[in-house]
Amino acid sequence: MSPARGTSRTRSYDPAKTRAAVLAQFEHVRAAVGELTPDQFALPTRLGDWTVRELVAHLAMAVGSVARNLRQPVPPQPETALLDWPFATAPLAAGIDDDTRALADGNDPVELLARTAEEFAEALPPVPGDRLLPTRVGAMRLADFLVTRCVELVVHTDDLAAATGAEIPYDRHALATTTRLLADALAAKAPGGSVEVRVPPFAVVQCVEGPKHTRGTPPNVVETDPLTWIRLATGRTDWAEALDAAAVSASGERADIGGYLPVLS
Repeated sequence: MSPARGTSRTRSYDPAKTRAAVLAQFEHVRAAVGELTPDQFALPTRLGDWTVRELVAHLAMAVGSVARNLRQPVPPQPETALLDWPFATAPLAAGIDDDTRALADGNDPVELLARTAEEFAEALPPVPGDRLLPTRVGAMRLADFLVTRCVELVVHTDDLAAATGAEIPYDRHALATTTRLLADALAAKAPGGSVEVRVPPFAVVQCVEGPKHTRGTPPNVVETDPLTWIRLATGRTDWAEALDAAAVSASGERADIGGYLPVLS
């Protein structure tokens, strides 16, 4: 049983707004990449031995997978729910790494992003959100897969900014979508109601087994900002380090959620 099967809550996302968020965040990435120098493409990133060139190729691959997958035959039935996705990606890391390196080796980064944006824009307008498409983790609804593309873009925009020092904007809807999906993934991984995790202004979830809070001030509260939460949820930031830096506050004897992180790796 995947962690997502243990939760009854499924948040809904508007496919049109999600598609617009993917386009907007990808344009922010394109603008930043267009300003990079050849030396900057060779800089290291916090993603193993990937350079910025590989990271940019991975961003193109993540967004380009929508158009590529829509060209494939429609699967007969869904296989992967949205909340299953965060827990299904880790075993695929080796294949993703190979494909990313191959794409980076054979393409100019700026041209690759431009081509990807064009293919994405052309592929989606007539496609309904409930259309099934094959993905690396199994058949998914297009609306759900677009949410995962928001997550990929926001998480790796932060990686790109960290590697290059570029100030890259975040589309508000893309940032909100990413924050909410990763918060819901925590609630799925650690079901319960004893801890309230707050990521204003986008998400509040209850998690961790124990006495359930019903009214008044919760006895166990974790609160942080969206980017810190995303870094915690994806392993970019360590729980103890975030506490020491006062980037996250945790009150109550059950508020240490470090053992449940990351939820996406």
